Amino acid sequence: MWKKIRKYIIPLSICLILISTAVAGCAEEEPAPAPAPAPSPAPEPEPEPAPAPEPEPEPEPAGPTKNSIVIGASRPLSGPNAPIGDAAFGPIMQMWQERVNAEGGIYVEEYGKKLPVEYIIYDDATDVGTMVRLTEKLILEDEVDILFSACGTAFISAQAPVANKYGMVLLTAEGGATIMRDALYGLPYVFISLPFSDHYQLPVFAEMAAAKGAKTAYIITIADLHGVEYGGVAAIEFPKYGIEVIANKSVPITYTDFSLLVKDAKAADPDLFCVFAYPPIIMPVTGEMMAIGFNPPAVLMGPGANFGFYGISFGGDPMTINGVTCFAAANEKTSPEFAQLYADLEALVGWPNLDWWGHPYYAPLVQIWQEAIEVTGTLDQDVLRDYIASNQFDTILGNTYFEMFGEFGGGLMVKDTHPGEIGQWQDGTVEIVGGGDWPGVVLTSDWVYPKPDWPTP
Repeated sequence: MWKKIRKYIIPLSICLILISTAVAGCAEEEPAPAPAPAPSPAPEPEPEPAPAPEPEPEPEPAGPTKNSIVIGASRPLSGPNAPIGDAAFGPIMQMWQERVNAEGGIYVEEYGKKLPVEYIIYDDATDVGTMVRLTEKLILEDEVDILFSACGTAFISAQAPVANKYGMVLLTAEGGATIMRDALYGLPYVFISLPFSDHYQLPVFAEMAAAKGAKTAYIITIADLHGVEYGGVAAIEFPKYGIEVIANKSVPITYTDFSLLVKDAKAADPDLFCVFAYPPIIMPVTGEMMAIGFNPPAVLMGPGANFGFYGISFGGDPMTINGVTCFAAANEKTSPEFAQLYADLEALVGWPNLDWWGHPYYAPLVQIWQEAIEVTGTLDQDVLRDYIASNQFDTILGNTYFEMFGEFGGGLMVKDTHPGEIGQWQDGTVEIVGGGDWPGVVLTSDWVYPKPDWPTP
């Protein structure tokens, strides 16, 4: 038995040894466990993103820019009306521009600064058609901020509807007719400054002449709207005061030989001799009267006789036309303000260019323009129009304002602002001798009737 067991012990032992050895070898060859990885360092916090830059504020839109107030006018720099243009509204325009610009301009709020005044002035050569074309050029092409008046009744009558059509305010200067007054109902942008022949000048003159005993009148008129206006009104007003119109003759502005007309007037022997015309007719008629010794009790001369140049056109001495009656509103004696105005104008343009009819009404026009712009702060025509239409102004005439016609009609400077209507050459200057019975009239002398004789040649 044992032998049988021994028979298996040795091989079994050998197997056990081999198994043990194999196991031991396997144990030795098993790799050591990998060392635990070192802890990773904590990740650094990511930097916070930089705040986005604040967006640049968008620049505010720039306000309107402007360097001057551009004023346009079509004026008679040449032609028959040039003497009126030079001596009437022209000096007021020049003086106002110099004063305004010396002060740095007119403050306009919408531009935030003072703006000087700049003129664009075209020569209409005393032609109505040219004036209309130039007025439209000023408005449509030059785009002026302000439109100033043309010169002459017929010219303003043609200019007014053009200005109104384009919504441009027009304060008129040298001209006025009843036909214009009636048209103002449909011209809301138009304002008339000069007095009209009816209700103002000719009724005043007719009453003065009748009070002196005048019974007859001989009339010469220029063949344009001014002459038609004054000749027609005189034919109505004079008879109301017992004055017969024995002649009412019209001549064109190109008429040159007045000898026959003046001789005919002298033969008629009228109490009143009236010439409703402009300098190209006024001047030669006066010279012809002197030449033939025609010296009626009253001589009433129209636009031209109210200027200083009329006084020195006949020998250089204003005494030669002593006693000639004309249309006039104020002189140096009317008020201290007028004394200063005429002194300033004389220093600027000279005595021959003084105007005792127009200057008193044209000086307020630029005052009104300036106030309207400064108070409203704009050059907008609708705003300016409404301001001028609805306010009263303290001007050299005192309280000055426009009477409006109808709900949308234009305006006429009220007669209460008129300091006078009729003037007369006395001792080398124009005195105010007639003015109606409304407030504000200031007469500086009595009317001399009959007029003195012409000086002996």
